[in-house]
Amino acid sequence: MTGIGGEIGALVAARLELEPWVGQIDGCDLSPPRRRLRRARFHLVSPHDRRRTADLVRDLDPEVIIHVGVYEPGSRSNDVTAASRSMDAAAGVFTAAAALTHLRGIVVRSGLEIYGRGRGHAAEPDEGVKPRPTSHFGRILADVESAALAAGRDAHVPVARLRLGSIVGPHIPSPLGRLLRLPAVPFQPGGRAAFTVLHLHDAAAALVTAAAATADGRRFDGPLNVSGPDSVTPLEAIRLGCRVPVPTIGLGWRSARLVANAFGAPVPEHVIELLRQGRLADTARARALGLSVRTTRATLTDLYEWPSVTHSVPGAAGVA
Repeated sequence: MTGIGGEIGALVAARLELEPWVGQIDGCDLSPPRRRLRRARFHLVSPHDRRRTADLVRDLDPEVIIHVGVYEPGSRSNDVTAASRSMDAAAGVFTAAAALTHLRGIVVRSGLEIYGRGRGHAAEPDEGVKPRPTSHFGRILADVESAALAAGRDAHVPVARLRLGSIVGPHIPSPLGRLLRLPAVPFQPGGRAAFTVLHLHDAAAALVTAAAATADGRRFDGPLNVSGPDSVTPLEAIRLGCRVPVPTIGLGWRSARLVANAFGAPVPEHVIELLRQGRLADTARARALGLSVRTTRATLTDLYEWPSVTHSVPGAAGVA
């Protein structure tokens, strides 16, 4: 597994440790997992070190590759580092895939950003819609999917590409989640752009389900949209969290980005795209496969209920 050091990867590893069909688990990343893992073995490897990553994959000769090492701009990486880390990690892993003798399948974390803006596509694109990414993150995802597909063809194994909705959840540095938790949140007035989100735990469960199907010999292949079955508009999301809506148009979005960044909430291109044009997808296939996903409203309610950091002055509450 790549990306085991991040919140998604560490949670996937923790879930895999509980599965009876799972044997040895190995993961690599540029930093250790942010949760306690009992069986999974961690390998400290920079995503930029393609050769070392490829050598590690060849030495392990895994049955299933779970590629979670996709870096979202505005999370813990800026636009430049997110692209270079994502592509270097993909190149290192998938270069080695064709030489593996026991490989049964590849599972890749992708995202709905790959479809591009809501305009020009069906209101809810299904997996048959051709990706036309219109944001930096969307283009990163398209490149990662292409690399995974090429590796799958060379290795003659299925490639499950899970196109996940915007992920929010406890402890995950989601740029959308950070923005929505600010006291005041920008939105596009007059628009009805709707979007959907995915809970962190549901994202991990979907990746584990795909890996289990692959390991069991089933052809869990192709793209799969996974996100909440309902949607909200940005204004509805803001009101759900009792935040102050700030009408924003035109160049005002540039100022909104600067203000949000000053408050510790970077707003990358794909988040602005979501707030202005919306982001939906047809998730009927995921439901047909038995994936249980929380609603967008339930996930956003959890987002707003997570406690914030409260600063106190020593002595103000009776502390000597």
